[in-house]
Amino acid sequence: MTFVRRLQVEVLWALCRGFAALPYWFRYYVVENIVFFVLYYCLRYRMRVVKENLRNSFPEKSRLELLRIRRRFYRTLSEIFVDTVSLARARAQEMIRFPNAAEQSAATAGRDWIAMMAHFGCWEYGSFWGLCDPTQVIVAVYHPLRSAVMEELYQRLRRRHNTMTVAMNDCLRFYLRHREQGIDGKNIAIGLIADQNPPRRPDSHWFRFLDQDTLFFDGGEKLAVKCGLPVYFARVDRIRRGSYEMTFEQIYDGTEQVAEYEITERYVRRLEAMIRNRPELWMWSHRRWKHKR
Repeated sequence: MTFVRRLQVEVLWALCRGFAALPYWFRYYVVENIVFFVLYYCLRYRMRVVKENLRNSFPEKSRLELLRIRRRFYRTLSEIFVDTVSLARARAQEMIRFPNAAEQSAATAGRDWIAMMAHFGCWEYGSFWGLCDPTQVIVAVYHPLRSAVMEELYQRLRRRHNTMTVAMNDCLRFYLRHREQGIDGKNIAIGLIADQNPPRRPDSHWFRFLDQDTLFFDGGEKLAVKCGLPVYFARVDRIRRGSYEMTFEQIYDGTEQVAEYEITERYVRRLEAMIRNRPELWMWSHRRWKHKR
């Protein structure tokens, strides 16, 4: 990285640290409201995409209901901006809690496992699981950013004890290299954001999701079956601005004989139910349905 880019990273990091040190009320009731006003009324950020996604996903809802969901979604989007920058001074106990942490630690003791997550609420908070169980390392699988400056900034925001990031393209190779010895002698918990839009292939499998034919990545399922890893669905709910809770529900035990795509289907059904319950928390600005059947 060049000197100029390193300087840009340091400046941005200092700004993030300064922002994260501000009082909660100022970040979430002043800055968040300003960001919402700019995104919703001024920039109208991806408004056409959001409207189309909501209209196609909830054909049974009235125009007024869709308007309410849309406004609340932009509130969530503004909050996620504040959440993410606030990671520069992480306050895990204030940001997220895991009600079934003891049960989950006991169920996965001595085993590697997969957590299938979604762009629901502030998904970055999922990595705080690494602070709950010192015997496990969270391996967060992600898409590297094109900008070297933003990539380095996000790496710093995500960096914490018992957590590391691995690029999606290297996930399988990384796990196969470490499955025997673990990471520093600790078991591996792989966090997969599994609701992204995958490339279309000739043999792509389609799922019925939010009233539309939809493609899903099946890498988590393939890794689980190949290596005998249990899979858990990460259920998320928001308690207040900037504060969430996450529970884990097993959808595959690592040994069950399942049909192809069955694990992904179980994930899809739980994700759809979670979105219908709190639609404003899902990332509607993604171009999720670029591919048509």
